[in-house]
Amino acid sequence: MTAARPRMLLLAVICVLAIGGAASYFGYARSSAEAQVSAVQVVPWSADLDAVLAQDHVVFRSTALDDTYGRLSVAALADPAGPRASLASVCERVYATTSSGVCLTADRGIVTSYGVTVLDARLGPVGSSDLSGPPSRARMSADGSLLATTVFVSGHSYSAPSFSTETIIRRESGEVVGNLEDFDTTVDGRQLTEIDRNYWGVTFVDDDTFYATAASNTAGKTWLVKGSMSGRSMTSIRSDAECPSISPDHTRVAYKTRQGNPAPGQWHLAVLDLATGVQTVLAESRSVDDQVEWLDDRSLLYALPGADTEASSDIWQLPADGSGRPSVFIPLAMSPAVVRR
Repeated sequence: MTAARPRMLLLAVICVLAIGGAASYFGYARSSAEAQVSAVQVVPWSADLDAVLAQDHVVFRSTALDDTYGRLSVAALADPAGPRASLASVCERVYATTSSGVCLTADRGIVTSYGVTVLDARLGPVGSSDLSGPPSRARMSADGSLLATTVFVSGHSYSAPSFSTETIIRRESGEVVGNLEDFDTTVDGRQLTEIDRNYWGVTFVDDDTFYATAASNTAGKTWLVKGSMSGRSMTSIRSDAECPSISPDHTRVAYKTRQGNPAPGQWHLAVLDLATGVQTVLAESRSVDDQVEWLDDRSLLYALPGADTEASSDIWQLPADGSGRPSVFIPLAMSPAVVRR
């Protein structure tokens, strides 16, 4: 008994210390969690959707860490960081014009399914169809008659050493016009026929002409290509260019470029003057993995992960001539589409 008593006392001391340590840990964890919740940026919401839609506005996907996360949202272009209107649609990517919109969806059940929902002028759903993989890019022609979707059909990132995409152009009715893999593609004077060729990031000039990205995993190269819907063909314009976006005046194309950087997933933003062929690398030092949107003929919009968590992101603004510095345009948002009435 005498020999056992020190061991019992030691065990009691250990238990007391353990309980005290656990209590301290849970107290710290709770206060840390409360601090994180209190630090979450609060964004202003407005229920007057029609008032926002009646003026120049920007459509986007909310990344606010509240019950609007992932939802289709709208803000007035005159006050983009001001009150927002939130809709019921939950989207992975969005785009919109004055007459319609598109919402790429992911239904994360036991088996995740993906889809594309066509929206009307008030951004309400009017039709949907299935997608074959995780959504990546979405664009529409200016009149809303054509929409392009890009999904990953294996892999989950453009930074992966090997991935496969599927890019489909549809009419607003949902009718498939074509899969870009079925278009004839000429790169540097030869037909691109590699079985691992990929296409993504369409931007429409009109109802026939478009730009996109073509790539060959075997060659390890990407090209900016100019396409024709009626000719079902594409021709390379330059190499090392991805996710193009045509300027409102149709004189320039913005895109992301590796600029000789071999590191996967590292891109700079650049603008190509289509008349002169001169490329201007923009004043953004961070890597941007996005298809930019033109705010106007002078400025670009794009999303970057938030400073505190990659679950959130912010939309940034940057001059398109290589000058200036990036600034936050809409906090807690991504996938912008500028709509001018």
